[in-house]
Amino acid sequence: MNVPLQDNNRSSTAKDSRKSPGIMDIIRTLRPNHWTKNIIVFAALFFAFWDRSSGQRLGPAECLKVSLAFLIFCIVSSGIYILNDIKDIDVDRTHPVKNARPIPSGVMPLPYAWTMTLILTGCGLLLSLLLPLQFTMVIVAYVAIQIIYSNGLKQVALVDVFVIASGFVLRAIAGAVAMTGVTISPWLLLCTFLLALFLALCKRRHEKFFLNDAHRPSLEKYDQTLLDQLIAITSSATIVSYSIYTLWPKTVEKFGTHSLGFTIPFVVFGIFRYLDLVYRHEKGDRPEMILLTDVPLIAVIALYAISILAIFTLHL
Repeated sequence: MNVPLQDNNRSSTAKDSRKSPGIMDIIRTLRPNHWTKNIIVFAALFFAFWDRSSGQRLGPAECLKVSLAFLIFCIVSSGIYILNDIKDIDVDRTHPVKNARPIPSGVMPLPYAWTMTLILTGCGLLLSLLLPLQFTMVIVAYVAIQIIYSNGLKQVALVDVFVIASGFVLRAIAGAVAMTGVTISPWLLLCTFLLALFLALCKRRHEKFFLNDAHRPSLEKYDQTLLDQLIAITSSATIVSYSIYTLWPKTVEKFGTHSLGFTIPFVVFGIFRYLDLVYRHEKGDRPEMILLTDVPLIAVIALYAISILAIFTLHL
């Protein structure tokens, strides 16, 4: 009596595995919550708008170009996330959180996943041709680096966090080259790189502390004490670099004000709050979610943005 029931269950399971993924499964596979990382694309536009030394006024055309650049990065990065999920499918199936993702859980069959990653990256590269050639080169570099990362570099300790940081630097560069006649500040690139490196190291520390090394082979080559020291170095370097930038004579000349130094406390508090989340609240594995859900961080980011706008507006 039990045998037919078992056969029916197997038949039902096989039938379910052949079902096409639903719209929510597709959306979850795209990881739209990670698109917050691409907001850095707008950084060059924001600071170039208030630049008094260039004599250039940015109009709707430049805003449209940067918005398209943001959209392209969202499309391409989703394609890369899917590629990572495909490559890590066996490891993610044993992960306490990632095993619920559509690809490792089996909800998203591999043929669908491969099709999605090819379509997304292909469409992103084609859309990049609508913007200046330099932007297309940045997108190609981003895709190439991420493919190499997915196929080996992610297993190399220290190199993996530098690759992650380079992705944010490329986003910042992309926002500048998407426009015409806008020069990106090396300070913006430096602060972006250091902050991204800080976040990546915090994520590795969380994984090293709470996960088995089997979930990420590169964790075997990390030492928790070393990670703590590197986090201290990068957090300090980020604060110092931003502070120097706001008080640098060329920055004062560029924006016509010494008041940017008043935004330093917001940056310091933001770094301190994130460290508090990493060390006391045992978070740090998902920085994109922390930035969307932690009320103190959201508040300090909002206050930072308001203070920047107020300073620039008062010194027009």
